[in-house]
Amino acid sequence: MAAIGVQAQKPHHHHRNMFFEMFLRVLITVSSALAIILSSISVCDGQWISTPEETVFGVWDTCQKGSIQCSEEMAWLSQHMVLVRTTVSLAVVVAIFGLQLLMVSQLCEDGHSHKKWNMGSVLLVISFFLSSTGTLTYIILLKDFTGLGSFTLLFWCQFVGVFLFFLNGISGIYLSRLTA
Repeated sequence: MAAIGVQAQKPHHHHRNMFFEMFLRVLITVSSALAIILSSISVCDGQWISTPEETVFGVWDTCQKGSIQCSEEMAWLSQHMVLVRTTVSLAVVVAIFGLQLLMVSQLCEDGHSHKKWNMGSVLLVISFFLSSTGTLTYIILLKDFTGLGSFTLLFWCQFVGVFLFFLNGISGIYLSRLTA
């Protein structure tokens, strides 16, 4: 009789584990979508620094060589912003593909859904490396021109997006290993 009671409790425990696994997968997916939205808005606008005494130096709107408001040093910076623009833009694209794989792995429960989830999580980690490289390069290039208080809300959106790419990618890989 005791063995029958133990067997009856196992499916209940299994359903609870499935609920938490599905809850975590949905949470990771929604958080990844939020990271993509934050990073996309930040990258598209690009106004990451605002100082009261000077004009804003953004990711996209850089000065032209020979312009009246453009010094030789600022022209050098605008040439090196290509690395920042390329890495943060590519990070958003890679994250979109990662999010797509995460969603497809949940919607299409087949033999390959575990691999799709892993690949989506790995793409989010790759997106973290790309976006953190671009953001850190931006900070390093402009460290002499600005202080911590000069960064705009859009820069901090990018910073949070970078953190969420890392958190969601690592969490997705870890969840995948737990459920394997």
